Amino acid sequence: MSSPSSGDALPEHAYYCFDVVQAALDGTAQPAPQFDRDEAFPLFVTWNVRSRSGGEPRLRGCIGNFGALRLGDGLAEYAHTSAFEDSRFDPITAKDLPRLECGVSLLTDFEVCDDYLDWELGTHGIYVEFVNPALNLPPSSSSSPASTATTPSTGSGTATPAPKPTYRSLSALPKLDVAVSRAQNPRNLRPVLHATFLPEVAPAQGWTKVDAVDAAMRKGGFKGVVTDEMRRGARVSRYQSRKVKVTWDEWQRWRSSSSSQ
Repeated sequence: MSSPSSGDALPEHAYYCFDVVQAALDGTAQPAPQFDRDEAFPLFVTWNVRSRSGGEPRLRGCIGNFGALRLGDGLAEYAHTSAFEDSRFDPITAKDLPRLECGVSLLTDFEVCDDYLDWELGTHGIYVEFVNPALNLPPSSSSSPASTATTPSTGSGTATPAPKPTYRSLSALPKLDVAVSRAQNPRNLRPVLHATFLPEVAPAQGWTKVDAVDAAMRKGGFKGVVTDEMRRGARVSRYQSRKVKVTWDEWQRWRSSSSSQ
C-alpha cells in the first residue's frame, strides 16, 4: 500500500533506494515503490558510509537532476547512478551495505530573487545566471534580472510585497535573456554563465551570501574578480530542499515489518 503524499521526502523514498541497490547487487527485479510513484520533483540521492570508528559519515556518492522527475523513475535512476556511477568513488558493493545511509532530497519552491541577497543561508539553494564578462556587452544587452512586485497600498502608506511566483523545477524558471549578435561574439562563447549550490553547501563551507554568489560565478566559469556590479546584474533564483535520511539498519527493520504484514 502506498504512503499518502505530503509533498515531503518520506522514509519510504530512501527505503526504495536501498531496494534498488540491493536488487542491482543481487541481479533481481526491483520491487514496487511503496509511495506515489507519479509525483514529480527535481531530486538528489546521496549515499554516505558510516565510519567504523564512530566518526562522521563520509560521502559515498551523490547525483541528481534539477528537472522534475516522476519519483518512481527518478529515485530508481539516481539511486543506481549515485551508488555505482559516481566517478569520484568506487561502485558500492554488497559488503558496503551495512554501513550505508541513504539521503533523498526533493527540491521545491523555485523562485526568482528580488536581488542577489534575497535568500536565506541554510534554507535556500541558489541558482546564479550572469552575462559572460568575456563578451564585454553593454548593460542594455541583458534583460532585467528581477523586479520587486508589490500589491496596491492598503491606505497605511506602505505597499505589501506580492507573493513570488513559484516554479516546479530549475528548468521552469524564467531565464536571463541576452541578445548577442555574431559580431559581438565572434568566438561563439556562451552568452550566459550559470551555476547552482544546494542549500547545505554554503553553511558547510562557512560562506556568507556574497561568498556563495561569488563561488557560484566562479563555478559557472568566470575566473576573474567578481564585482558588485556583476552581482547586481546577475539573476539569482532560490529553492528549498525537503530531505530524509535512513540507515541500512532502519531499512532492514522496515523490510521485516513490511514482509510480516
